Amino acid sequence: MKIIACIKQVPDSEAKVKAEGGQVSWGDAPLVINPFDEYAVEGALQMKEAHGGSVTALCIGPESAKEALKHALAMGADEAVLVSDPALDNLDTVGAAKVLAAAIQKIGGADMVIFGRQTLDNGAGLTPAQTARVLGLPMLGLAGSIKVEGSAVTVERVIEEGRQIMKANLPVVLSVVQSIGEPRYPSFMGIRKASKATIPVWSLGDIGASAPAPIVTRTELMNPPVQDATIEMITGETPAEIAEKLADKIIAEKVL
Repeated sequence: MKIIACIKQVPDSEAKVKAEGGQVSWGDAPLVINPFDEYAVEGALQMKEAHGGSVTALCIGPESAKEALKHALAMGADEAVLVSDPALDNLDTVGAAKVLAAAIQKIGGADMVIFGRQTLDNGAGLTPAQTARVLGLPMLGLAGSIKVEGSAVTVERVIEEGRQIMKANLPVVLSVVQSIGEPRYPSFMGIRKASKATIPVWSLGDIGASAPAPIVTRTELMNPPVQDATIEMITGETPAEIAEKLADKIIAEKVL
């Protein structure tokens, strides 16, 4: 079975978001593999162990994203591919889906393409379904378990209303949730292998894709304005005196 686990490099979950020039800034936060994508790698490795085959980790990002791919290799992935191109800065989910689909086709397709449920940085959770749409494959989302029998795959979806059983024929695109199983720790041998691995870097030209259209809308983040508030305490000998002073103050300030 040929399996592709799509991952992303994101800021560490302890990062503090800042507003700089109207845009989100993560500051100097360390970059790590998206925590939800560790479950995608774990699900892919489970399928490999159960049915044989290979696992390829696929990522879009800058050169630094190789570290996230090395994490997947250290967990047990067989190969890793990075798609990196200056034209991919500020990529939205639709653009990411088109680029991932082109890279998957260059790899030679797969029986399973597995995603985490969402990314930590924007949390849209749309890329898996959009990638399936571009590839023309069925999409089984939020899978807590995966079972393959012959040419069909059955998943138990974990949704707010409970559990839902869904079935589709291979090849298929899936997104997985934490119920798939705790991601395994990278082994010492896996870390050594990952440190020596040569990860190919493909440009848009290499995968036969054009630069995605610019993002139509962009969120501008602003820090809330500082509010200066003053407090005046009204005192008096009796409640009636305090009430009279308060009434005079309200009338003077033209509140009423």
